[in-house]
Amino acid sequence: MYIVILGCGRVGAELANLLSVEGHDVVVVDKHPESFSRLGDAFNGLTVVGNGVFTLVLQDAGIERADIFCSLTNSDNINIMASQVARGIFKVKRVISLIYDPRKAVFYKSLGLDVLNETGLFASMIRDKITDKILSGYLIETNELGVMEFPVPEEFFGKRVEEMSVAHEFNITAIRYVTGGVFIPDAKTVVAKGDVVLGVVRMRSVDKIKKMFKL
Repeated sequence: MYIVILGCGRVGAELANLLSVEGHDVVVVDKHPESFSRLGDAFNGLTVVGNGVFTLVLQDAGIERADIFCSLTNSDNINIMASQVARGIFKVKRVISLIYDPRKAVFYKSLGLDVLNETGLFASMIRDKITDKILSGYLIETNELGVMEFPVPEEFFGKRVEEMSVAHEFNITAIRYVTGGVFIPDAKTVVAKGDVVLGVVRMRSVDKIKKMFKL
């Protein structure tokens, strides 16, 4: 994919490095050339100096052939303005914008923009750790589903995954083995002492699932 990233801060630089290593064509835009020092030696993409809300700068970055545009500066206003330019003028199919103010994030999501709210995300993650160490509800924005992670209870040692799942309420999606490594199981996979299961749970069924596994 051809990806244009606006903002070479910590988030933008890390994302650029990850995508570059994976073999994508990445262009990073930032008005401060010294910011490009954050890009590691593994980065083999391009850099463009300039203000990403200007069409000429985005054209220099190849926005017209971009599959994805990510606006990741430390300014909500710049991120939204640049995203609107990329989407409205250059018709980029996928536009992702980082918004720090949760209230702005809600508003722009209502307009159909693909918005990530770092503040709300990390606050939710910390909230989950405080209130329930085995449950994370922040992964699904609708709050209908969450993720549970817990060691296999003794009474389930030697059981199959299908015996631990509850249709439409709890489904095991991964197992972290006591010997190391993570595995995506099928229904017949057998769990053992020391294994940790990760599963998707319907939030309204959390109490039922906790009772089932005596958590």
